[in-house]
Amino acid sequence: MANGSITPDDRADTSDHIVYFCSEIFNFSVISGALFILIFIISVIGNSLLLCVLVIYEDLKNVTNIFVLNLACSDLVFTVTLPLWATDHLHHWVFGDFFCKFITAAYFVGLYSSVILLTAMTVDRFITVVLHSWPSNPVWKKRGVVGACAAAWVISVAASLPDALKMKVVDDWNKKFYCEPSTDGSDVELGYYLQVSLLFFLPFAIIVFCYSAILKTVLQPSNRRRHRTVVVVLCIVAAFFICWGPYNIILVIMTLYEPTDCKVKQRLDIAHHICRILAFSHCCMNPLLYMLSQKLRKHLWQLLHCDGDGGNDDTAAFITLEETAE
Repeated sequence: MANGSITPDDRADTSDHIVYFCSEIFNFSVISGALFILIFIISVIGNSLLLCVLVIYEDLKNVTNIFVLNLACSDLVFTVTLPLWATDHLHHWVFGDFFCKFITAAYFVGLYSSVILLTAMTVDRFITVVLHSWPSNPVWKKRGVVGACAAAWVISVAASLPDALKMKVVDDWNKKFYCEPSTDGSDVELGYYLQVSLLFFLPFAIIVFCYSAILKTVLQPSNRRRHRTVVVVLCIVAAFFICWGPYNIILVIMTLYEPTDCKVKQRLDIAHHICRILAFSHCCMNPLLYMLSQKLRKHLWQLLHCDGDGGNDDTAAFITLEETAE
């Protein structure tokens, strides 16, 4: 991810010598490095506070809280990679080959686990709201959710290993070191297409289907009371795809299209850098969305020993479907 990305888009930069004569309009390495540090600080504070609130004040047997806990851990796993990538952008890679592979694995584990957990969370909402007439045992349901979260982590780790093993430290003509893929070609591009298809666009299609059915159900006059129960979960899912969607799209474009004109390449590079910053900022979005809940804000005030009762829980925006069903 040296001054670029660990995805196939940067490999195209070395395939055509014309790009070396294209001057940069902005120094995105410095901008990206500084923003990565800012995102790291916000994410660590936000997700750590969220974990403390969940562990101290919330019922961790609750299905929604189990998902929220795992998503916060996923965000933190992704967050720990940011200082190293920031150093890479501001200077160059100084952490050696082991950390090049390790941090790449952590990067993908955080990304993949978020996608899988959000998909599982959405399917759970679909079953609860749309298929609410299905008989369900609460104990088995919670076991199923725990199993889904464990599977998300196992799949994420397994999927990240090939990406991590392809990374190595390389140096350029200026004797600066970068953490980049050690191979390129059709096998890497095929793997990238499968990765994007199975771990981004397929979950996106599942989530769109589930939420179409959920919204159709909750917007019926007899179910208007349930409308609040899916709003925050929908916002969490929407935030992920708003942040990561443009980045994945631009990566596909840069993989399929190799510009030969400097102006076109500069515009594509600018779009790539902006979309990547937006994507990486997602790890600090979820704590902000969870704070829509007056109940969670109240717990946060208590945790920080602030005055005030944090508001009336009856008006909380974050209400689990299990609570509403009762």
